[in-house]
Amino acid sequence: MFEYAGIGGFILLVLDVWAIVSILSSSSSTGNKVLWTLLVILLPLVGFIIWLIAGPRSARAGA
Repeated sequence: MFEYAGIGGFILLVLDVWAIVSILSSSSSTGNKVLWTLLVILLPLVGFIIWLIAGPRSARAGA
């Protein structure tokens, strides 16, 4: 398992929390929300990057 420490780990944590909040506020189905959230939690850096490129957008993004 990777160990994240210092300011880089903190920044990654903040970005992952932001991604999870955005996923949960999106208009996607519940199944998609669960899968995206698990991806971000289990693979913090890679999951965040994949979500940033291809993940569901929040409901506020279209407004």
